[in-house]
Amino acid sequence: MAGTVPSSTPVLLNNVDHHDVRILTDRGTAWGDEVNEITVFPTEFDALSREYTILFRRSDSGAFRATVLLGLDRGENLFVEGTEWKARFIPALMQRGPFSIGLPAPGEPGGPMIHIDLADPRVSRTGGEPVFLDHGGNAPYLDHVGGVLRTVFAGNQILPDMIAAFVAADLLDEATLDVDVGDGRRYSIPEVFVVSAERFARLDGAALAALHAGDFLRCAVWAITSLGNISALIERKRTRDGAR
Repeated sequence: MAGTVPSSTPVLLNNVDHHDVRILTDRGTAWGDEVNEITVFPTEFDALSREYTILFRRSDSGAFRATVLLGLDRGENLFVEGTEWKARFIPALMQRGPFSIGLPAPGEPGGPMIHIDLADPRVSRTGGEPVFLDHGGNAPYLDHVGGVLRTVFAGNQILPDMIAAFVAADLLDEATLDVDVGDGRRYSIPEVFVVSAERFARLDGAALAALHAGDFLRCAVWAITSLGNISALIERKRTRDGAR
């Protein structure tokens, strides 16, 4: 099932060495999907805001990253049922599979290139989606992955500027989310930051113009809108636990 040259270090993808590589696209525990939170990027906020709750986490060094909630218990992904991801959109880091973007060493020519981790359990030579066509061109699946990786790469570059804009506008509010699933159980999610709807409503014209100039005004709106999805996550939790 795994590639013929197992390695924990991604290698540059090419249609000679990897002409027969296929990727297993089922979802589930075997593929690392059992996580209750995943890092996301501004380039996917629009799609994420329709189904997920966008939060922000701050590291010990003070750097922020954006995440979405996938579950309430540790290792719980309420969007995965059997071998399928039950949502219209899957976060980019969960879509990219064994692929990543690699950059040339400092001073070397070239740009971002697709790399593959042949040790990833999703890599196969016998089943799954082909990466290349028989004549060597990109298969539709690889074209899709390329778009996903562009989402990650561009989003990672945009994130610091978006966070700086949110901080300048004083939009990030530290909170502890208290989630009541309605059957006597409550979950507390501490040390998260949200884009505050109240603070957003108080912004003056200059602050709104500054956000718009950086194309971060709509990111703020998407993040605020996404907070309403916590009720849908609770419903997923009730359904999942009720079926046990």
